[in-house]
Parts: sequence; C-alpha cells; structure tokens
Amino acid sequence: MEDVTVTITGGTGSFGCTMVERLLTQNVRAVHVLSRDETKQDAMRRRFADPRLKLFLGDVRDLTSVQDAVAGADYVFHAAALKQVPSCEFFPHQAVQTNIIGSSNVIHASAAADVRSVVCLSTDKAVYPVNVMGMSKALMEKVAQAFARNYPRSSTVVSMTRYGNVMYSRGSVIPLFVDQLRRGEPLTVTEPRMTRFLMSLQESVELVEHAFLHAEPGDLFVRKGPACTVETLARAVAKLLGYGEPEIRVLGTRHGEKLHETLLRREEMATSIDEGHYYRVPLDARSLEYELYFDRGEHRSVEVCDYSSDTTEQLDLDQTLDLLRTIPEIASQASQVPS
Repeated sequence: MEDVTVTITGGTGSFGCTMVERLLTQNVRAVHVLSRDETKQDAMRRRFADPRLKLFLGDVRDLTSVQDAVAGADYVFHAAALKQVPSCEFFPHQAVQTNIIGSSNVIHASAAADVRSVVCLSTDKAVYPVNVMGMSKALMEKVAQAFARNYPRSSTVVSMTRYGNVMYSRGSVIPLFVDQLRRGEPLTVTEPRMTRFLMSLQESVELVEHAFLHAEPGDLFVRKGPACTVETLARAVAKLLGYGEPEIRVLGTRHGEKLHETLLRREEMATSIDEGHYYRVPLDARSLEYELYFDRGEHRSVEVCDYSSDTTEQLDLDQTLDLLRTIPEIASQASQVPS
C-alpha cells in the first residue's frame, strides 16, 4: 500500500482511526477522510498531525462531497453508515438514505474517478436480517454486487467485507464491561448463551487490505475467527482486569437482537473459496436472462451449513483470556493490575 492515496468514508470511527494509523506507517501518498463530525475530525487532526492526512467535512448522502473526497484516490474504503439498531428502527428512511443511497453515491463517484478498488463494509446483521439496520446493509451489498454485474468493463473493482463483533471498537460490549467494573456495577448481558465472533480492530483492517489487493468485482470477504458466549467474555474481562468473579445481571434479549451471529449463509458457504484466514464468495454473475433465475437450479450439498458464531471454534474462559491479552487497550489496563 505504498505511494497510493486512500479515501475512507466514515473515517473518524473506530475502523477509520485504526486504518488511518496503519496507512500512515505504510508510506502512503495521502489519506482522505470523509465524515460529518467536526469534533472527531479535529481530534484526528491533532492526534496524527500528518500533512498526508486530509479531512473532508461532508456526508455520503451528498454526491458532491463524495466526489471531492474520492478525487485522486487509488483505493476507497466505505465505512460510513448508520449502525445503531434502535436508531434505524425508529428512522428507517434515514437508514435508507445513508446505508443504501449513500453507498451508491460512493460506488458511482469512485468509478467516475477511476478508483482502482472500493471495499464496502458490511455486517453480520445483513445475513437473515431481522432489523432495519441489517436490511439496509443487505441492500448495500446488493447495490455493490449490481454495479459489478452491470458494469463488467469498469476499471473499478467493487467488493465487500462482512464483520461480526470487533473487540474494543466504539459502542462494543467490552468497553461497556470495563466501565461497569470501574463503577462497581454488575455486568449487564442480554442473554448469557449468546455467542459472538471475536475479531480485533487490527484484523478488521487486514481484512480490508486483503480485499483491496485480491478482490475480483463483486467479491465478498469474511475473516475466519473464533467465538465465545457473552457470559464467558464478561467473566474474562473481569478476571483479566483483576476484579475476580463478577456479578452478572441478565437483561433479556433486546428487540432485533440475534442469539448467534451469521457471517455467511449456507448458500454462500456452498460457493465460497477458502483462502486461509479468509473466505471469499465470488459474485453470482448471471445476466438478466430470467430463465437463469426461474428455470434452472444448482446442485449443492445439503450438508453445507451457515458460518456462524455457534458453528465456528468456541473459546473457553482461559482461551478468551489469552485472546484478550492481544488487544492493546485491554493489555495496557491488565498490566496495571497488581499481581
């Protein structure tokens, strides 16, 4: 990734900050960050103090601001989205405007600017979606795939990455547990048996870079990873930070919340390609010949199952502790705990 310009939409979030930090150590030519949050942009400007970092105030809903941010870019990472499930439930039209129409703006503006590769950030919630956030991200994926299918001669490669739980990202459960422990409060979980994939921010950035460098038009990438129950995660955080056996308060499953995360449906697993640390799902590139959809089928193994947080490797308490020790934010706090 040397001597290139990279644009990151929604770049002041957890993913964006981690990716900016990584890119600036790789001798890139420039990093463009598009976001609508002035406060976070000012904090990022002060934190990195690097002339290669250029901040664009704007919104993916506004095509002009997107065009300005992607001008001259070689790669675009599209992370801007409305991500909070309750917000999208109460304001579904806003989710459509940002997650679907905004994504279309990013893809088409990037193609017009001759960007080499666009990677769109998706989520496990797009698989079997039960809420507006997941539905809008599923349609974002369809927008990306439709571009790849409808513009096969485009020099811009559009692909997608799907994530589950990213440890210690903004709004995730581990920082919540840390705050509750410090305040002497019980750790709140909605359902102790819930399982969640465990991926670090660093691994999430590596997945994007893999897609930048290896994607074919319309590809979907998922990183393989372990999972554990939410109860195991809560107990591991408490033990690592020296709080012993925590009190756990069960809240009950919230509206739109799944018991397990699914990163790939069985239909996607059936066509996926194993690339070591990653699964790659190629684009279904059938044309608009309707008989290909209605009159012909495919023979697939009935034994293929979803790739989900209850079918992947399950970590016990000790294994979860070992994984948490690899997260810098957790490790730095654990090192201050008296032995």
